Amino acid sequence: MPFTEQDKIKATMLYHLRRKRVIGNVHTPYDTLNRGFPSNLGKDADIAAKNLIKEGFILTKPISYGLQVSLNKERLKEIEEFILKVLGLDF
Repeated sequence: MPFTEQDKIKATMLYHLRRKRVIGNVHTPYDTLNRGFPSNLGKDADIAAKNLIKEGFILTKPISYGLQVSLNKERLKEIEEFILKVLGLDF
């Protein structure tokens, strides 16, 4: 089954957060999710990030200086399986 460009963007975002160990109580600014993508994919990357939040893979924490995000530690196994399936990268 071929994966869409949206799936590849989602998997790349999840891989970045997982590799940096941004899980549970460790947070990073929402703006960093779009880093590393070309400027022509900026809108697609933003849509992918919002979809990951809706799907429950990424948790948000509003703070006075901006929105913070982290991986949902309860769904970590699903996240790793999704990354392996789409990108072929294992932890």
